[in-house]
Amino acid sequence: MKRSFLVAAFLLMVTTSGFSADGGMHYAVAMLPTPVFNTPDIAGLFGGPDRNALSTDSCGQFRTLEFVALPATPFRIEETIRKGTSVVYRVTTDDYPYPMPSGYFIDSRFVRATDAKPADRPRNLPPKTAIISDLLAAQGSAYIWGGNIRSGIPELPIFFPPPPHAPHDPKTDHLRQLKGVDCSGLLYEATGGFTPRNTSALVEFGGPVPVAGMGSAEIVRRLEPLDLIVWSGHVLIVLDRERVIESRLDCTGRQGGVTVRPLRAALEAIMKSRVPLNRYQGKPAGGVKGFVVRRWYGD
Repeated sequence: MKRSFLVAAFLLMVTTSGFSADGGMHYAVAMLPTPVFNTPDIAGLFGGPDRNALSTDSCGQFRTLEFVALPATPFRIEETIRKGTSVVYRVTTDDYPYPMPSGYFIDSRFVRATDAKPADRPRNLPPKTAIISDLLAAQGSAYIWGGNIRSGIPELPIFFPPPPHAPHDPKTDHLRQLKGVDCSGLLYEATGGFTPRNTSALVEFGGPVPVAGMGSAEIVRRLEPLDLIVWSGHVLIVLDRERVIESRLDCTGRQGGVTVRPLRAALEAIMKSRVPLNRYQGKPAGGVKGFVVRRWYGD
């Protein structure tokens, strides 16, 4: 069965289901990979009514995208926002427990609303070899702020179509589908949504690997596959004692995206501006920034 037919069937189901938060529906469940934004003006990000231009920053990113909720992610509907034919839900979810003053918002077409409290999304940690294989398969993927589905969401251009006769631009096409991953999104996808979605949580995820006061060579000897070299803002994932993988934002467009780097060289580059710590400090004393190593995968 072709995906276009499945999408059309899904749209028919959504538009005829009769579900509405106004009618007493207090929850929703993701039926598709569901982009979660920190603004209710989701349509405006994709060009608004005239569909003229994507609302991106100077690096070509949707900085209002928080993450992409995986299918079966449950939401609590806090508010229904209607604008013309558009219905947006302000939501909360335990899959993304990070406070945001503006709140979090999803397009209603991605979810099924219900009055019954849905079950939590299943979390099954894949084998270590499968995670590493998936990480390596992501090489060459674009960096997308908030992205964690490297193949993208093909329904997005259907819900928010580009202008008629718009010129073909691979970069814009990728962005319209959120086709790519950010640094923690790379790990999130490879683990099937098992790991925390933000580096602010990854700095305390698992257990510490003591590295304070060590040089790069000594740190390398202590590392194991899937250890995280992390600070609040970025994470590198150890593949083995020779390599790390990461997704980097490079506004020049030359060195961004998912790349594999030599582990020792990556550590030495980091240690030019950061010091190794045993416990992450959000506000470093004396202005010295740090990083930690976290071991979270138990054999």
